Amino acid sequence: MLRTLAATAILVAGAASSAMAADFYAGKQISLVVGAPAGGGYDLLGRVASRHLGKHIPGAPSIVVQNMPAANSVAATNHLANVAARDGTAIALVQRGMLLAKFVNPTGVQFDIARLNWLGNLNSETGLLIARADAPVKNAQDLLRKELIVGGQTGVDPEISPRLYNAFLGMKMRIISGYEGTTAIGLAMEKGEVDAVGDWSWSSLKVQRPEWLRDKKINILLQGALEKDPELPDVPNALEFVKDDLSRRALELYFTQKTVARPLVAPPDVPADRLAILRKALMDLSGDKDFLEDVKRSRLEIAILPGEAVQAFVAKVAATPPDAVARFVSAMSAQ
Repeated sequence: MLRTLAATAILVAGAASSAMAADFYAGKQISLVVGAPAGGGYDLLGRVASRHLGKHIPGAPSIVVQNMPAANSVAATNHLANVAARDGTAIALVQRGMLLAKFVNPTGVQFDIARLNWLGNLNSETGLLIARADAPVKNAQDLLRKELIVGGQTGVDPEISPRLYNAFLGMKMRIISGYEGTTAIGLAMEKGEVDAVGDWSWSSLKVQRPEWLRDKKINILLQGALEKDPELPDVPNALEFVKDDLSRRALELYFTQKTVARPLVAPPDVPADRLAILRKALMDLSGDKDFLEDVKRSRLEIAILPGEAVQAFVAKVAATPPDAVARFVSAMSAQ
Protein backbone atom coordinates (compact mmCIF):
# COMPACT_ATOMS: atom_id res chain seq x y z
CA MET A 1 0.00 0.00 0.00
CA LEU A 2 2.78 2.43 0.92
CA ARG A 3 4.63 1.62 -2.31
CA THR A 4 1.46 2.28 -4.31
CA LEU A 5 0.94 5.61 -2.58
CA ALA A 6 4.57 6.56 -3.16
CA ALA A 7 4.38 5.67 -6.85
CA THR A 8 1.17 7.66 -7.21
CA ALA A 9 2.77 10.64 -5.49
CA ILE A 10 5.72 10.51 -7.89
CA LEU A 11 3.42 10.40 -10.92
CA VAL A 12 1.35 13.30 -9.61
CA ALA A 13 4.48 15.34 -8.86
CA GLY A 14 5.85 14.62 -12.33
CA ALA A 15 2.59 15.64 -13.99
CA ALA A 16 2.47 18.82 -11.91
CA SER A 17 6.06 19.66 -12.85
CA SER A 18 5.30 19.17 -16.56
CA ALA A 19 2.20 21.34 -16.26
CA MET A 20 4.19 24.07 -14.53
CA ALA A 21 6.84 23.94 -17.29
CA ALA A 22 4.13 24.18 -19.94
CA ASP A 23 2.53 27.16 -18.17
CA PHE A 24 5.91 28.83 -17.75
CA TYR A 25 6.29 29.70 -21.44
CA ALA A 26 2.87 31.31 -21.86
CA GLY A 27 3.42 34.98 -22.69
CA LYS A 28 7.20 34.59 -22.56
CA GLN A 29 9.83 35.54 -25.12
CA ILE A 30 12.78 33.27 -25.94
CA SER A 31 16.05 34.85 -27.05
CA LEU A 32 17.84 32.89 -29.78
CA VAL A 33 21.43 34.07 -30.06
CA VAL A 34 23.08 33.23 -33.38
CA GLY A 35 26.85 33.10 -33.07
CA ALA A 36 27.43 34.22 -36.65
CA PRO A 37 26.96 37.36 -38.77
CA ALA A 38 23.61 38.37 -40.20
CA GLY A 39 22.98 37.07 -43.70
CA GLY A 40 25.13 33.95 -43.48
CA GLY A 41 24.10 30.30 -43.41
CA TYR A 42 23.87 30.01 -39.63
CA ASP A 43 21.84 33.20 -39.42
CA LEU A 44 19.43 32.13 -42.14
CA LEU A 45 18.91 28.73 -40.55
CA GLY A 46 18.42 30.29 -37.12
CA ARG A 47 15.79 32.68 -38.44
CA VAL A 48 13.92 29.94 -40.28
CA ALA A 49 13.90 27.81 -37.10
CA SER A 50 12.80 30.79 -35.00
CA ARG A 51 9.69 31.25 -37.16
CA HIS A 52 8.41 27.76 -36.32
CA LEU A 53 9.95 26.52 -33.06
CA GLY A 54 7.69 28.51 -30.74
CA LYS A 55 4.47 26.80 -31.88
CA HIS A 56 5.87 23.47 -30.68
CA ILE A 57 6.47 24.84 -27.17
CA PRO A 58 3.43 24.85 -24.83
CA GLY A 59 2.36 28.45 -24.38
CA ALA A 60 3.67 29.38 -27.86
CA PRO A 61 6.36 31.87 -26.75
CA SER A 62 7.72 34.32 -29.31
CA ILE A 63 11.33 33.83 -30.38
CA VAL A 64 13.60 36.79 -31.10
CA VAL A 65 16.92 36.37 -32.92
CA GLN A 66 20.04 38.26 -31.86
CA ASN A 67 23.34 38.01 -33.73
CA MET A 68 26.54 37.75 -31.70
CA PRO A 69 29.23 36.80 -34.24
CA ALA A 70 32.44 37.83 -32.43
CA ALA A 71 35.24 35.26 -32.27
CA ASN A 72 33.42 32.72 -34.45
CA SER A 73 30.71 32.02 -31.81
CA VAL A 74 33.04 32.01 -28.78
CA ALA A 75 31.49 35.30 -27.61
CA ALA A 76 27.97 33.93 -28.05
CA THR A 77 28.76 30.71 -26.19
CA ASN A 78 30.56 32.56 -23.40
CA HIS A 79 27.48 34.76 -23.07
CA LEU A 80 25.17 31.75 -22.98
CA ALA A 81 27.25 30.00 -20.33
CA ASN A 82 27.87 32.95 -18.03
CA VAL A 83 25.37 35.76 -18.65
CA ALA A 84 22.17 34.47 -20.24
CA ALA A 85 19.13 33.51 -18.18
CA ARG A 86 19.10 29.88 -17.06
CA ASP A 87 15.33 29.55 -16.91
CA GLY A 88 14.80 28.20 -20.43
CA THR A 89 14.26 31.58 -22.14
CA ALA A 90 17.75 31.78 -23.67
CA ILE A 91 19.14 29.45 -26.34
CA ALA A 92 21.79 29.76 -29.03
CA LEU A 93 22.69 28.44 -32.45
CA VAL A 94 26.48 28.30 -32.41
CA GLN A 95 29.12 27.39 -34.93
CA ARG A 96 30.40 23.83 -34.99
CA GLY A 97 33.85 24.88 -33.83
CA MET A 98 32.52 25.30 -30.30
CA LEU A 99 32.94 21.58 -29.67
CA LEU A 100 36.72 21.97 -29.97
CA ALA A 101 37.07 25.63 -29.03
CA LYS A 102 38.68 24.92 -25.65
CA PHE A 103 41.53 23.11 -27.42
CA VAL A 104 41.94 25.84 -30.02
CA ASN A 105 41.44 28.96 -27.87
CA PRO A 106 41.98 27.96 -24.22
CA THR A 107 42.32 31.52 -22.93
CA GLY A 108 39.26 32.91 -24.72
CA VAL A 109 36.84 30.09 -23.96
CA GLN A 110 34.89 30.57 -20.73
CA PHE A 111 32.56 27.59 -20.98
CA ASP A 112 32.62 23.85 -20.47
CA ILE A 113 30.86 21.99 -23.30
CA ALA A 114 29.97 19.16 -20.92
CA ARG A 115 27.98 21.56 -18.67
CA LEU A 116 26.00 23.17 -21.47
CA ASN A 117 22.62 21.68 -22.39
CA TRP A 118 22.66 20.60 -26.03
CA LEU A 119 19.14 20.74 -27.47
CA GLY A 120 19.93 19.06 -30.76
CA ASN A 121 21.50 19.65 -34.14
CA LEU A 122 19.79 21.13 -37.19
CA ASN A 123 22.14 19.74 -39.83
CA SER A 124 25.40 17.91 -40.37
CA GLU A 125 28.05 18.90 -42.90
CA THR A 126 30.63 17.42 -45.20
CA GLY A 127 33.61 19.69 -45.79
CA LEU A 128 35.00 19.65 -49.34
CA LEU A 129 38.44 20.49 -50.61
CA ILE A 130 37.76 21.99 -54.03
CA ALA A 131 40.12 23.39 -56.67
CA ARG A 132 39.74 25.25 -59.95
CA ALA A 133 39.56 22.90 -62.91
CA ASP A 134 42.73 24.45 -64.33
CA ALA A 135 44.71 24.06 -61.08
CA PRO A 136 47.77 21.76 -61.22
CA VAL A 137 46.16 19.36 -58.74
CA LYS A 138 43.39 17.28 -60.28
CA ASN A 139 42.71 14.63 -57.64
CA ALA A 140 43.53 13.63 -54.08
CA GLN A 141 46.59 11.63 -55.07
CA ASP A 142 48.08 14.73 -56.71
CA LEU A 143 47.91 16.46 -53.31
CA LEU A 144 50.61 14.11 -52.05
CA ARG A 145 53.16 15.28 -54.63
CA LYS A 146 52.09 18.68 -56.01
CA GLU A 147 51.64 22.02 -54.25
CA LEU A 148 48.17 23.51 -54.10
CA ILE A 149 47.61 27.13 -53.06
CA VAL A 150 44.53 27.45 -50.87
CA GLY A 151 42.84 30.47 -49.37
CA GLY A 152 42.49 30.43 -45.59
CA GLN A 153 40.45 32.03 -42.85
CA THR A 154 42.19 32.20 -39.50
CA GLY A 155 40.77 29.91 -36.85
CA VAL A 156 38.04 28.19 -38.85
CA ASP A 157 37.61 25.23 -41.18
CA PRO A 158 38.81 26.69 -44.51
CA GLU A 159 42.22 27.07 -42.91
CA ILE A 160 42.21 24.41 -40.20
CA SER A 161 41.30 21.56 -42.57
CA PRO A 162 44.23 22.02 -44.98
CA ARG A 163 46.59 22.39 -42.01
CA LEU A 164 45.40 19.06 -40.67
CA TYR A 165 45.56 17.40 -44.07
CA ASN A 166 49.15 18.55 -44.48
CA ALA A 167 50.10 17.24 -41.04
CA PHE A 168 48.12 14.01 -40.95
CA LEU A 169 47.97 12.99 -44.60
CA GLY A 170 51.27 14.34 -45.94
CA MET A 171 49.63 16.72 -48.40
CA LYS A 172 51.33 19.78 -49.83
CA MET A 173 49.01 22.75 -49.52
CA ARG A 174 50.30 26.30 -49.18
CA ILE A 175 47.83 28.40 -47.22
CA ILE A 176 47.26 32.08 -47.98
CA SER A 177 45.50 33.34 -44.86
CA GLY A 178 43.46 36.45 -44.16
CA TYR A 179 40.29 35.89 -46.17
CA GLU A 180 36.87 36.40 -44.57
CA GLY A 181 34.89 33.27 -45.28
CA THR A 182 34.43 30.88 -48.16
CA THR A 183 32.65 33.49 -50.28
CA ALA A 184 35.76 35.70 -50.26
CA ILE A 185 38.02 32.72 -50.95
CA GLY A 186 35.74 31.70 -53.82
CA LEU A 187 36.13 35.15 -55.36
CA ALA A 188 39.90 34.87 -54.94
CA MET A 189 39.74 31.55 -56.80
CA GLU A 190 37.86 33.16 -59.66
CA LYS A 191 40.48 35.93 -59.83
CA GLY A 192 43.33 33.43 -59.84
CA GLU A 193 44.74 34.57 -56.48
CA VAL A 194 44.46 31.04 -55.08
CA ASP A 195 43.83 27.61 -56.55
CA ALA A 196 41.46 26.19 -54.01
CA VAL A 197 39.24 26.33 -50.91
CA GLY A 198 40.42 23.92 -48.25
CA ASP A 199 36.97 23.35 -46.74
CA TRP A 200 33.62 24.40 -48.18
CA SER A 201 30.48 22.71 -46.87
CA TRP A 202 28.78 20.61 -49.52
CA SER A 203 25.31 21.91 -48.61
CA SER A 204 26.50 25.53 -48.96
CA LEU A 205 28.47 24.95 -52.16
CA LYS A 206 25.43 23.54 -53.95
CA VAL A 207 23.42 26.65 -53.11
CA GLN A 208 26.07 29.36 -53.43
CA ARG A 209 28.02 28.16 -56.48
CA PRO A 210 25.79 25.78 -58.47
CA GLU A 211 27.33 27.01 -61.72
CA TRP A 212 30.74 25.74 -60.63
CA LEU A 213 29.30 22.26 -60.43
CA ARG A 214 27.11 22.54 -63.53
CA ASP A 215 29.88 23.95 -65.74
CA LYS A 216 32.62 21.74 -64.24
CA LYS A 217 34.66 24.77 -63.19
CA ILE A 218 36.01 22.91 -60.16
CA ASN A 219 37.28 19.52 -59.13
CA ILE A 220 36.15 18.09 -55.79
CA LEU A 221 39.37 16.58 -54.47
CA LEU A 222 38.53 15.37 -50.99
CA GLN A 223 35.70 15.19 -48.49
CA GLY A 224 36.07 15.55 -44.75
CA ALA A 225 33.57 13.94 -42.35
CA LEU A 226 33.26 10.88 -40.15
CA GLU A 227 31.40 9.17 -43.01
CA LYS A 228 31.19 9.71 -46.75
CA ASP A 229 28.35 11.83 -48.04
CA PRO A 230 25.98 9.57 -50.01
CA GLU A 231 25.79 12.18 -52.77
CA LEU A 232 29.58 11.98 -53.26
CA PRO A 233 30.38 8.25 -53.38
CA ASP A 234 33.36 8.69 -55.72
CA VAL A 235 35.08 11.47 -53.76
CA PRO A 236 37.66 10.02 -51.33
CA ASN A 237 37.34 10.69 -47.61
CA ALA A 238 40.34 12.22 -45.87
CA LEU A 239 40.33 9.38 -43.34
CA GLU A 240 41.31 6.98 -46.15
CA PHE A 241 44.74 8.64 -46.32
CA VAL A 242 45.64 8.53 -42.61
CA LYS A 243 48.59 6.25 -41.91
CA ASP A 244 48.78 6.06 -38.09
CA ASP A 245 46.26 5.54 -35.32
CA LEU A 246 47.04 8.70 -33.35
CA SER A 247 46.54 10.91 -36.41
CA ARG A 248 43.30 9.08 -37.17
CA ARG A 249 41.96 9.72 -33.67
CA ALA A 250 42.95 13.38 -33.90
CA LEU A 251 41.27 13.77 -37.30
CA GLU A 252 38.15 11.97 -36.10
CA LEU A 253 38.05 14.38 -33.16
CA TYR A 254 38.03 17.24 -35.65
CA PHE A 255 35.36 15.63 -37.83
CA THR A 256 33.01 15.26 -34.85
CA GLN A 257 32.10 18.90 -35.36
CA LYS A 258 31.07 18.10 -38.93
CA THR A 259 28.37 15.79 -37.57
CA VAL A 260 27.31 18.37 -34.97
CA ALA A 261 27.55 21.27 -37.41
CA ARG A 262 24.48 23.36 -36.57
CA PRO A 263 23.90 22.82 -32.84
CA LEU A 264 21.26 24.50 -30.71
CA VAL A 265 22.32 24.82 -27.08
CA ALA A 266 20.96 26.10 -23.78
CA PRO A 267 22.84 27.35 -20.70
CA PRO A 268 23.78 25.13 -17.77
CA ASP A 269 21.23 24.53 -15.01
CA VAL A 270 18.08 24.90 -17.11
CA PRO A 271 15.29 23.05 -15.22
CA ALA A 272 14.98 19.50 -16.53
CA ASP A 273 11.29 19.79 -17.46
CA ARG A 274 11.88 22.94 -19.54
CA LEU A 275 14.92 21.37 -21.16
CA ALA A 276 12.77 18.38 -22.16
CA ILE A 277 10.19 20.72 -23.68
CA LEU A 278 12.83 22.55 -25.74
CA ARG A 279 14.39 19.32 -26.97
CA LYS A 280 11.02 17.91 -27.97
CA ALA A 281 10.09 21.12 -29.76
CA LEU A 282 13.24 20.90 -31.86
CA MET A 283 12.53 17.28 -32.79
CA ASP A 284 8.93 18.22 -33.67
CA LEU A 285 10.29 20.47 -36.42
CA SER A 286 11.21 17.31 -38.34
CA GLY A 287 7.52 16.69 -39.02
CA ASP A 288 6.44 20.32 -39.40
CA LYS A 289 5.38 20.76 -43.03
CA ASP A 290 5.43 24.56 -42.84
CA PHE A 291 8.95 24.50 -41.44
CA LEU A 292 10.15 22.05 -44.08
CA GLU A 293 8.63 24.19 -46.83
CA ASP A 294 10.33 27.25 -45.35
CA VAL A 295 13.63 25.36 -45.32
CA LYS A 296 13.14 24.40 -48.97
CA ARG A 297 12.28 27.96 -50.01
CA SER A 298 15.38 29.21 -48.22
CA ARG A 299 17.50 26.63 -50.09
CA LEU A 300 18.72 25.09 -46.87
CA GLU A 301 19.14 21.49 -45.76
CA ILE A 302 17.92 19.92 -42.53
CA ALA A 303 18.84 16.67 -40.78
CA ILE A 304 17.87 17.05 -37.13
CA LEU A 305 19.73 15.08 -34.45
CA PRO A 306 18.12 14.78 -30.99
CA GLY A 307 19.70 16.46 -28.01
CA GLU A 308 20.65 13.16 -26.40
CA ALA A 309 22.67 12.16 -29.48
CA VAL A 310 24.47 15.51 -29.54
CA GLN A 311 25.16 15.25 -25.80
CA ALA A 312 26.78 11.85 -26.48
CA PHE A 313 29.09 13.40 -29.09
CA VAL A 314 29.95 16.17 -26.64
CA ALA A 315 30.81 13.63 -23.95
CA LYS A 316 33.04 11.80 -26.43
CA VAL A 317 34.89 15.02 -27.28
CA ALA A 318 35.30 15.89 -23.59
CA ALA A 319 36.77 12.42 -22.95
CA THR A 320 39.26 12.50 -25.83
CA PRO A 321 42.66 11.14 -24.71
CA PRO A 322 45.26 13.88 -24.13
CA ASP A 323 47.65 12.48 -26.76
CA ALA A 324 45.02 12.82 -29.50
CA VAL A 325 44.19 16.36 -28.34
CA ALA A 326 47.89 17.27 -28.34
CA ARG A 327 48.30 15.84 -31.84
CA PHE A 328 45.31 17.85 -33.08
CA VAL A 329 46.47 21.13 -31.50
CA SER A 330 50.03 20.70 -32.77
CA ALA A 331 48.90 20.03 -36.32
CA MET A 332 46.38 22.85 -36.32
CA SER A 333 48.98 25.42 -35.28
CA ALA A 334 51.68 24.20 -37.69
CA GLN A 335 52.80 26.66 -40.34
